Amino acid sequence: MATEPMLLMIADIGGYTEYMGSHRLTLAHAEVNTGRLLETVIDAAPGFELIEVEGDAAFLSRHADPQDGDAAVAAATQAAAGMHRAFHLERQHVATNLCPCASCTQAHNLKLKFVAHIGEVATQTIRERRKLVGIDVILVHRLLKNAVEAPEYVLFSQELYEAGRAALPDPVHEVSQELEGIGSTRAYFVDIEDLAGSVPPLPEPSMLGRLGRTLDVAGRGLPYMLGLRRRRSTAAAH
Repeated sequence: MATEPMLLMIADIGGYTEYMGSHRLTLAHAEVNTGRLLETVIDAAPGFELIEVEGDAAFLSRHADPQDGDAAVAAATQAAAGMHRAFHLERQHVATNLCPCASCTQAHNLKLKFVAHIGEVATQTIRERRKLVGIDVILVHRLLKNAVEAPEYVLFSQELYEAGRAALPDPVHEVSQELEGIGSTRAYFVDIEDLAGSVPPLPEPSMLGRLGRTLDVAGRGLPYMLGLRRRRSTAAAH
């Protein structure tokens, strides 16, 4: 099976498990809100192809030149900065609706983190769906479980860091961990605000605008409440 070099990124919504409630209305609105946030994040990375939505995460890729690691790191950091900004602006929009349920009032607790890796991957098509396979796909998913304590960050694999460290902003922090099925590895992370800066608050919306957003989330959530639409499954184990 032929392989090609790829820059792999996962944008993962942090705090998702705690955010999901047990009440049917809360679950429906949580699905709507996280769905809109993920769509916004994906749209903010035009240079990347969406491979799959994995529960509360988006798995993205783009072709990489293995001889130009600086370009790969620059592409990853620029994409992360754009997705972070789009996520936080949309999160502010979610918070302006008038719905009192926990999923709408606590959306401000959601965060966004990223992992990025460069490696060789193969492509499979299963039932007309394109999938990426290979040890590097496994590795980037394993990196999601890490010891980084920062709420929002970009974590670079050792391979990506060593290929393009000159393109990384300071400060860069090292973290060592044991990856299941792979072994001991090092990775390097930067605080997302060191890349993207803080997102300014939106202008105060009008009451008509807030009402419109409230009706929108209520309408989008109705199919979930009626059982006509199923929840997104969580990410499959890699």
